[in-house]
Amino acid sequence: MSLRLLLPDTGVTALLTSWPDEPRVYEREAGELDRVVNAESIDHYLDTGCVPADEIAVVSDGAALHPDRHRTAGRTDPAKLRSLYEDGHTIRLGNLQRVVPFLADVSRGIQRETGYSNYLHAFVTPPGRQGLLHHWDQQMAVIVQIAGSKRWRLWRPVFPSPMREYQESFRVWDPGFIPRWEAMGPDLEVDLRPGQSLLLPRGWVHHPHALDSEVRSIHLTFAIRERTPVWVAEKLIGCVIEKEAFRSVILPGDIGGHRLSQHVREVRQALVEHLAGLDVDDFARSLHRAAVSEREYTT
Repeated sequence: MSLRLLLPDTGVTALLTSWPDEPRVYEREAGELDRVVNAESIDHYLDTGCVPADEIAVVSDGAALHPDRHRTAGRTDPAKLRSLYEDGHTIRLGNLQRVVPFLADVSRGIQRETGYSNYLHAFVTPPGRQGLLHHWDQQMAVIVQIAGSKRWRLWRPVFPSPMREYQESFRVWDPGFIPRWEAMGPDLEVDLRPGQSLLLPRGWVHHPHALDSEVRSIHLTFAIRERTPVWVAEKLIGCVIEKEAFRSVILPGDIGGHRLSQHVREVRQALVEHLAGLDVDDFARSLHRAAVSEREYTT
């Protein structure tokens, strides 16, 4: 199982059976993942420029540089990347499941095991520096420390179960968040080291850094997109396109007029009738096929 490359058996069981809502640190045994993704291979990607420029971000103290700072003629420039790293910037190599065949297999394996699509980024942070500041993510993350150490200061979610664009950090940000968090101190603090993985549920505020380290930090973030009732609802509604009535034109004059309310009533009634006649078991089978196979290409 691909998940067992990231977590011990206890962690895999917890993930598959309870989907924890509290952070957990696990000890993991080195294996095939560590033979393929390690400090040397990450350096190789940095020094060859094989990761597409659009998948790279360069960050320091929460500020991201313009993409042209690490590009030449629109392509990844290894010399520029190395210089920026030496200047103290964190380098994020994004979506490595699209670049490394082994990691593509791991990603697909995780999807087969969970029914959840996923992606992974690598973060390389110079010693004594920090890339991202306080924020939270929209999906469960498994953080695998590859080299060095990184301190993770964690606070409980401000908003329950954020997902996609809904309640993203930057969309609902309040300037008072950071002073309030810092005044009360973190709910949990973890120094993550090689051989350890951190299970980080969505919504948990995190403030990771290598400020107290004398060696660089390299970690992988496996982001696992939870399936939710919203996903089921979207699939239920999506299949109505097969019925001609749902493809008929609503006239431009009706969009801005009093007729729009009537269209809403008619569509709502048609949708109710459509759902009432649905073969639930057959739909569930098609839903499962989609869950384990459909690739999502947004981060």
